[in-house]
Amino acid sequence: MWTRRELKEKAKQRFKVNYWKCVLVALLMALLGGGASVGSGSGGTYTGVRNTVNKVFDDDYHDYDHDVYDTLDEFDDDVDLYLDNWGDRSPAETAITMTAVFVIVLLIMVIVMVIVMVIVIPLQVFIVNPLEVGINRFFVQNLRENANIKEICYAFEHNYMNCVKTLFFRDLFVFLWSLLFIIPGIIKAYEYRMVPYILGDTPDISREEAFAISSHMMQGNKWNAFVLDLSFLGWYILNGVTLGILGIFYVNPYVNQTNAALYQKLKELYMIAQQPVNMGLPQ
Repeated sequence: MWTRRELKEKAKQRFKVNYWKCVLVALLMALLGGGASVGSGSGGTYTGVRNTVNKVFDDDYHDYDHDVYDTLDEFDDDVDLYLDNWGDRSPAETAITMTAVFVIVLLIMVIVMVIVMVIVIPLQVFIVNPLEVGINRFFVQNLRENANIKEICYAFEHNYMNCVKTLFFRDLFVFLWSLLFIIPGIIKAYEYRMVPYILGDTPDISREEAFAISSHMMQGNKWNAFVLDLSFLGWYILNGVTLGILGIFYVNPYVNQTNAALYQKLKELYMIAQQPVNMGLPQ
């Protein structure tokens, strides 16, 4: 068995030894997941609002101030006039207006879907997922020795298409299960949690084997893994208070190294359970 304290102590020891490399790799992981942009975006928004408010209410800009209010008043009057005349419209005019609104909304949805299909999904499948394999491998390697940053490119150099295919099906299955009221998708996400780590160890492994080994590793460990994730909640709150700075320099590498320690522990337990049968993982 394993305990959270055991994993976290090992993680803190190892990422501090190879600190700056862990910080850089964890930052890349956060950027890929969108987690690092929240703090910086909040700070930029606050500064922009503050400057705008100062500009509007500064005595040197009183003319500009009146122009803004006049424009807003005119807009408000136009809206009121439009609403007052709405009831005077004929059914045909109302139908045409509603149809135009529907077409505009539909067009926006189609544009968003096209962007997702053409840019976001291929980027996720062919770039982000292979980098996930390499980043996870980096932190696993860092448990034994000071890992090199070049490990993040591991999947691009070792059976790239197998990594792409396997993680594509992982994401697809989790998405499909998530359509059943979210909870089944969360369970599947934990079941397949070790797949990128397994690919980092054995990139030639088949999709079926990778899923089967991950499922076996997580059997009886899903809830404990969920509680492990939940135990970082206080750190995430502090990260938000510091606008993401604490996440960059401590929380992100700490969490990633702890997850790698979890994989290493589950792998050891799996190897013991499978002896003398070995389903493909290296010692």
